[in-house]
Amino acid sequence: MFAVSAGSGPVFLSLLRRIAVLLAVLALATGCVSRASGVMVPVPEKAAGATLVDMVVATTRAPSGDPATLFSGERGTDLKVDAVTISIPPDRVRQAGQVQWPKKVPADPRKEFATVRVEPVEEAKEQQQWMRAHGGRNRRVMVFVHGFNNTYEDSVYRFAQIVHDSKADVAPVVFTWPSRASVFDYAYDRESTNYSRDALEELLQRMARDPSVGEITVMAHSMGSWLAVEAIRQMAIRNGAVSPKITQVLLASPDLDVDVFAQQIRSLGKKKPQFTVFVSRDDRALDLSRYISGNVDRLGQVDPTVEPYRTAFTNAGIRVLDLTQLEGQDGLGHNKFADSPEVVRLIGERLIEGQTITDQRVGLGDGMGLVAMSTASTVGGVASLAVRAPIAVFDPVSRNSLHLKKGKGPQKIVEHEGR
Repeated sequence: MFAVSAGSGPVFLSLLRRIAVLLAVLALATGCVSRASGVMVPVPEKAAGATLVDMVVATTRAPSGDPATLFSGERGTDLKVDAVTISIPPDRVRQAGQVQWPKKVPADPRKEFATVRVEPVEEAKEQQQWMRAHGGRNRRVMVFVHGFNNTYEDSVYRFAQIVHDSKADVAPVVFTWPSRASVFDYAYDRESTNYSRDALEELLQRMARDPSVGEITVMAHSMGSWLAVEAIRQMAIRNGAVSPKITQVLLASPDLDVDVFAQQIRSLGKKKPQFTVFVSRDDRALDLSRYISGNVDRLGQVDPTVEPYRTAFTNAGIRVLDLTQLEGQDGLGHNKFADSPEVVRLIGERLIEGQTITDQRVGLGDGMGLVAMSTASTVGGVASLAVRAPIAVFDPVSRNSLHLKKGKGPQKIVEHEGR
């Protein structure tokens, strides 16, 4: 913790300079992608080999009045729900982990993401019908809550990519809250998560009551992690417990004060969902958040192998996957959970399926493997691993394929303690 007093001018100016530099880095990183805006008008053309991803999009944003954007970054008065279908180009023309944004509108669905359908589903009966039609064999729903600096279309297209690349057997639901999509509107975005927590709880309560829904996984990114955990906490307080249908909560690069998170977890009681946290110590977006939030550790940047975090995660039964060794594609290390094909497949093939990854080698196909290690002993008292990085590649070819940072990758298979 630090405090800035009236006599600490040089310290204050130094802090301002560091924040200015980080804002410049964020602005450059988020502004370097050439893409069209206003992509929500459905295109009539269908592309051979393209995949259609159907999803429900719920939002607390204010309508923009423009069918090309649908919703703005301002705050709406109630929860709006639409059924949206996104076309994803054939795998042969795209790289997994990336959103192929249209360079101009209308999009070319042969090589770009494109909106195919947008239909309001405001009535509860309509939403239940959609869930029955899209729940898959296991009646699973996955709710995605985006992070800071996202437009409506950012959240929709990114989650379509995650669902497609993970091959998850889920009914996809996006909850998109009012973000002005500017690195200079951090405070506004943070207050918008406060504004939206009742609506997200309402959405989760609806799905928990829906007999066509069997299990719910909540995935939240960055600032959306606070919103997601807070909505679940409110449900626990209101109902006396979290709905047993909410079985998994995945927090990716959570922009969440560690002290606040500890209080939230305690409020959930003993019968809480399985939490999995994706951390990366080189996340530069969370550097900025830490500087402007009292210099308190952000959950998404902690080292889970050191105290007090190792014991805290163990006692809470929380799995932690450390992605520090993976090279991100966004230049900030903030979107590794979505832009790494291997991690996205891990989400779809293991985490959502409820499989144990603690203290196991995780095979990801094509001869590639990861050793997933957790500070938590979540199943049967399995011993934790003595590790330097809670996700490690144990095959040299895999290290190259995963773009591990030069000189920082683990050099051998990590063994169980006591072996």
